[in-house]
Amino acid sequence: MIDIFWLCYLGILAITAFVILIKVGYKTTFGILDFVFSIITWIGLFGYVTNNQILTPIVWQFVFVSGLLMDFVFGFKKFNEGVNDDEPQSVKLIIFGITFIILLGPLYFGLFNYAFK
Repeated sequence: MIDIFWLCYLGILAITAFVILIKVGYKTTFGILDFVFSIITWIGLFGYVTNNQILTPIVWQFVFVSGLLMDFVFGFKKFNEGVNDDEPQSVKLIIFGITFIILLGPLYFGLFNYAFK
């Protein structure tokens, strides 16, 4: 039953990424690189959910660390581009942190378990 929730989560991530790709597009090299890292992390999460070893754990350890760093950097970059000066910086950072944890927390939880256990 839990596998179904993981697969639904994977589907939601994939659909949102492809909708962003079609509607907005990744116009910068950094955006394209982030999209490629996203696809690689989804493959790792798929391996975790289906309990299949796709690549060696050292590869997934590298993907986990680099993907997490890439998402933080890309997230803060986008966060700073859309800054509205009406709200305090601390409130914006809290909203960013909560959103990041809710949307990407399960992805990196599964990828961590796949890479390090």
